[in-house]
Formats: sequence, C-alpha cells, structure tokens
Amino acid sequence: MSKDKVVVGIDVGSSKITTVIVTVDNTSHVNIIGVSTVPSKGLRKGQVVDIDEAVSAITQSVEAAERMAGYSVGSAFVSVDGTHIESQNSKGVVAISDPNGEISQEDVLRVIEAARAISLPSSREILHVIPRYFVVDSQSGIKDPLGMTGVRMEVETHIITGATTALRNIAKCISQVGIDVEGMVFSGLASSYSVLTDTEKELGVILVDFGGGTTDLCVFVEGAPAYCSVLPIGSRNVTNDLAIGLRISLDSAEKIKLALSMPPQIAVEPTEDGKAADKKNSDSLDVSSLSIEEDLRLVSKKTLTDGIMKPRLREIINMVKIEIQKSNLAGLTPSGVVLTGGGASTIGMVDLSRQELGMPVRIGIPQNVTGLVEEISQPAFGASLGLVHYGASYQTEDVRLPLVGRIEIKGILNRGINLIKSILP
Repeated sequence: MSKDKVVVGIDVGSSKITTVIVTVDNTSHVNIIGVSTVPSKGLRKGQVVDIDEAVSAITQSVEAAERMAGYSVGSAFVSVDGTHIESQNSKGVVAISDPNGEISQEDVLRVIEAARAISLPSSREILHVIPRYFVVDSQSGIKDPLGMTGVRMEVETHIITGATTALRNIAKCISQVGIDVEGMVFSGLASSYSVLTDTEKELGVILVDFGGGTTDLCVFVEGAPAYCSVLPIGSRNVTNDLAIGLRISLDSAEKIKLALSMPPQIAVEPTEDGKAADKKNSDSLDVSSLSIEEDLRLVSKKTLTDGIMKPRLREIINMVKIEIQKSNLAGLTPSGVVLTGGGASTIGMVDLSRQELGMPVRIGIPQNVTGLVEEISQPAFGASLGLVHYGASYQTEDVRLPLVGRIEIKGILNRGINLIKSILP
C-alpha cells in the first residue's frame, strides 16, 4: 500500500485563521484528518498589521490541527488576500524547438515564461501565472498542446500579482511558526478549487468570496480565470453597522448577525396563544439566550434586516456589480454568480444578489472532501479547503515566489534551533 501524501493549508483571513491537514491518495482523493479555526489577530483587510499577534494566532491554529491529526506540519500552502492583489492578461509567443517533432514540456514552460515577461514595478511580485489557452500555428483554444505538432506556439495567460511587502509579511509570520511556505495562493483562486464545478468554469461563472474584511471576485471564462480583483469591504462592515445601530459591542453584534442568519428552528413550536404568538415570534428575535453583555431582550428582525443590514449588503453587491462591468465579461458568464465565504450565509444575501445583479445566484459549499467534514461544510471554509485542493493538484508552471526559497531556509533553521533547545537540559 502506497503512502498517502499529506497536504496542509493555512488560510490567513481577516476574521479567522484556519489550518486544514489532509491526506491525498493516488486518485487525488482528499481526506481531512485535522482542522482548526481560531479568531484572527494582527490582520486587517487581509494584510498583516501586527506580526507578533498574527504569529500567535497562526501558532494556536496550527498546533490545534496538529494535535487532531497526530501529524507535525513542516510545510504548507498559505492564502494571500488584500486590496494589493491585482490581475492582468498577458500573451507569450515562442518558436517550437523542433519544428518536425512534437511540442515538449520544455516548449510549454518556455512560452509561459515568455508570457511572464511583463513590466512590473519593483514593489510587486508575480503570484500566479495561469495558462488560459494555447494557440499552435493558427489553431486556437487548445487546452493542452503537449504532443501536438507545430512551428509557432502562443499562450494567453492570466497573471495575478501582489505587493512584495504584504507577501513577505505573511511569509515571515509563517516562517516564525517554523513552517516552510510551499506556495502562496490568492484566496479567491483557492475558493474556486473547492466550490466551483468544471462545468461552471467552462461555461463561464463569477465567484464572489465574501469574507470578513475583503470581498474577492474571480471571473472564469472557458475554464480559466480571466479577471480577479479584491474589494476593501466585507461582512465585518455589516457587523459594525449593527453595533452602531443597536449601541452594542462588536462581539454582541456578531452574535446577533449569526443568530439572524441561521435557519429558523424554534418558530414552529406550539404556544398557548396559538397563531398570534407565532406571528409575533417570527418578527422578534430573543437575544437573551445569546450571552451578550448588554441588557437586550427582544429585537425586531425586520428593523435589523431591512433597516440596518440590507442597505450595507446592497452597497457591497453594487460594488461587485461595478467590478463585473469593469471586467467586460458579464455576457460570457451564463452560469451566473457563486457566493462563498462567511458573509455568503448572511440573511438576505442571495435574494439581494439576484435582484441587483440580474443573474442566477447560488451559495458555494466546499465539495469533494471526506473525513472531518461536519465542522467545515459551510461557505466560510471555501478558501481553506480550496488551498488543500490546490496543493493536491499543484503544478510547476504555477510559479512559486522567489522569496519562498529564502523563507524555507529560515523555517528549517528555526526548527533546527527549536530541536536543539528541546534536547538541552
């Protein structure tokens, strides 16, 4: 029996840090053996603002997942987010090295390398180079040119870039935990690996990852991303509005938001007053059972949803609509919109999205995993599980960051120092 490969993903988000440890067999079947989520610290809108706090939270998440899996994490795929993420499409052209022979893997790598030659300021790094399609001589739309015969090959790629300082800060946090960065993955792209189907990607689909501090947008056309961007607004803005409107703390507002967004379970209980009481209960939310600090008993659901939450959700959806229009790809996405991320579960989000965007909308829940799935079969963990799916199908042409090599050495040194300290009396 061959030994399964272990893949680790660390989703470093604005509201939570999730570590997922999975085993991957020869058939690329993903089985979760360890998972842990802790509240995020030291991060704001996807970027590190306090390294010590971020390292502490990442350590806590990794150690809890290690205990559950009985496995010591040595390297991991890490999510990257923030408004510094940008994308563009680029073309590369090369002559086939042997015109009489077949296109080799070396030719494919050369043409992708040619597409990478874009003008970038020194403050930015290339995060992903994703081939969209190849053109061999005059034949377009080729997905895999290996083994074909031709003289000239072109490639259309989608390049995602990030700010060097933001990427290095994330990498530094991971290395201080004593873990090597195996690859950095844009959160929106990671989510697509776990919540989108191949059919949706091929037909054309828009993925909206509605996180705590940011909202990621990825437009897929003919099976590959064609436009990606990040908006500096997320579900935490809805929580802030609730806190201001009710004059309560952010923690209490978050509890009330989650309680509102949960499917009703107690509304069908029989009461002495019959239907009248049932109707009254349907509009009133009893917050006394939520363990909030403030002296609140009953709040009106209609006031909270229609008066406070919906205007903010509408604003976020309109910002997404403007980004979709900016991409000029709305007409190429018949599969509509897939909402994922923690904010996708917010009450009224799907209906509002359908109204404002005028497209079919569905909630994206992570798929194709087994094992400890009960805790994380919800939209909030789309990026976390996408990271391990990405790791399971990691390709060499999806280029690693140059800085990762330096970080890996530092991570190994840290682990060596920790080992020596543990041996010494």
